[in-house]
Amino acid sequence: MVPYTKEVADYCDPFSCGDYDLDDFFSHDVFLYEDELLGKTYCWINRENQREIVAIATLSYDGIKTYTLDNPSRNALQRKIPQQKRHRSYPAVLIGRLGVNKTFQGQGLNIGTQLMDVLKYWFMDENNKAACRYMLVDAYNTESTLHYYLKNGFKPLYKTEQGEKDAFGISADEDLKSRIFFFDLKLITA
Repeated sequence: MVPYTKEVADYCDPFSCGDYDLDDFFSHDVFLYEDELLGKTYCWINRENQREIVAIATLSYDGIKTYTLDNPSRNALQRKIPQQKRHRSYPAVLIGRLGVNKTFQGQGLNIGTQLMDVLKYWFMDENNKAACRYMLVDAYNTESTLHYYLKNGFKPLYKTEQGEKDAFGISADEDLKSRIFFFDLKLITA
């Protein structure tokens, strides 16, 4: 894993995960996000071909504001937090963008799961500079993307799609393009 810099981008072959929106971000917007301190991007390089990026992820710090959650969602989130430690917001790391090179998809290598495990343990490492209790992702509301996050232990932050629509002022007849999922990092220390 190395920071995704302009030098790395120039040295490596162009990255594609096969999703137009993600590919466009990683080829055009990623360095603007970094310049504006909105996200830091890391990539995983193939050991056998140092010019090939296997996976890439953009991360930033975020938080879960409990006052934006409906009661069932807030109760589910806070259930494992002792009463005296419950707050109005909790620190989280946001996975802003994440992609696996399309060459490595569907090969049975579980690159996506390996990547997610690395990220989870990275934020639990004792050398981590800032604490965060949760990982968040605003995941595309597609069956394959939601399945990926569920398979990796994430849960929807809002118990229902309608609850999430209500929280963001999205009308009931409008499609929800993404869902917010969370992972409790305390689960990997238990």
